[in-house]
Amino acid sequence: MHTIQVLAFGSENFNTSLEELKDYLNFKLTTSSDDLKNVKVEEYDILLIHEDYLTNLTELKKDLLKKTHRLKILATHSLSNSSSNFSEKLLLPIHLKDFRQIIENSVVKKSFSINSSIKIKSYILDKNEKKLIKDKNYILLTEKEIQLLELLLRNSTPLSKNKILENVWKYSSDADTHTVETHIYRLRKKIKTNFSDEKFILNDQDGYIL
Repeated sequence: MHTIQVLAFGSENFNTSLEELKDYLNFKLTTSSDDLKNVKVEEYDILLIHEDYLTNLTELKKDLLKKTHRLKILATHSLSNSSSNFSEKLLLPIHLKDFRQIIENSVVKKSFSINSSIKIKSYILDKNEKKLIKDKNYILLTEKEIQLLELLLRNSTPLSKNKILENVWKYSSDADTHTVETHIYRLRKKIKTNFSDEKFILNDQDGYIL
């Protein structure tokens, strides 16, 4: 099982306080007062950064921090802190139990977000939000539309109507002979209206394909 790796940036006092907690944590904690030059942030799951540490960074280093894809948590004394570069905020002072919970929940949420986002052509299928997204535009999807897209994505060859019925509707009582055609027609119409894309779902004599 993967051990969560946390890298904390802060003042000497902040880092010392964290070091004293190491034996009581269920994740690996590393503290640093470095200015990001000599730290391989990609080796860590989470960057925990004290608000005072940010004030000492140059704009270039702040931009570097902003662009990293690691989870970033801000340790702050005020939840009104307006920094938007962090996925979570840790309000100080904090109980050990709450500290551990925030770290664990952050990793779980990111994992869930990754697993619920699927790239389809030039779109992102967000299963959690039930959206098909392109750039800043999106359409809302039904559960069956999501299942239909996932099925088509898993197959590199056209799928027949019967195969789609078998996998998505399980031949349920609410699936008649026009169920597949109707759902694909409606989905195509939404995509054409919102994205001006008429070639998202294709079909030939063998069936449907992305």
